[in-house]
Amino acid sequence: MMPSAIVTGAGSGIGRAIAIRLAEDGYAVLVNDLKVQAAETVASEISTSGAKAQAAAGDVSSEADAAAIHQAAVDAFGDTTLLINCAGIVHQSLFEDLEVADFDRMFAVHVRGTFLMTKRVLPAMLAARSGVIINIASQLGQVGGIELSHYAAAKSAIIGLTKSLAREVSSRGVRVNAVAPGPINTPLVRALSPEWQARKAAELPLGRFGEPEEVAATVSFLASPAASLFVGQTLGPNSGDVML
Repeated sequence: MMPSAIVTGAGSGIGRAIAIRLAEDGYAVLVNDLKVQAAETVASEISTSGAKAQAAAGDVSSEADAAAIHQAAVDAFGDTTLLINCAGIVHQSLFEDLEVADFDRMFAVHVRGTFLMTKRVLPAMLAARSGVIINIASQLGQVGGIELSHYAAAKSAIIGLTKSLAREVSSRGVRVNAVAPGPINTPLVRALSPEWQARKAAELPLGRFGEPEEVAATVSFLASPAASLFVGQTLGPNSGDVML
């Protein structure tokens, strides 16, 4: 049976690039997005290339939707061998203007969504003593971000979750890592103000934002046997914004 992957938030941007790259790497891919048409479009694009893909719409912050997304993957391809937690949102606000509802929604999608999807795939991975989980964080989770305190906090939580889970399950055959991209040319980043984008670009040693495919290449590596020694790590395709 061919390896199978779930990629959440794969209807556009980084998630879409990851789904396409994993299909090229030989995975059957469950393409999830909140918007059904976006998920179906990417799944169709993958299928047209000759690879296997299935679309499943759903909100990863919903326990019922997370269960349905996982079940759709199992029904289509069998037990999931690779989970990419990529679903995310962005919202820009100074801290003093930040509404509780916006803070809660940020954590619901990023942190609760990662938790719920991981809870679904992990039992089968542990039973098989094999599996890979890759969480998409952000360099802002490492350094913070002006007008993005709730986003940065949620991404920092994902990094902490990644490290903790890795300590629990690595000895049982499941590798858990994170990728913390810098600003990438995606609809999410383009939704931020032109002033924010200009200020951020000026800070980058590389002098440019990244492309989704460059993040997908990092994910492809972490998913591969070549990354067998990477456990609880956070890799940073970030244009030099964070140097570790």
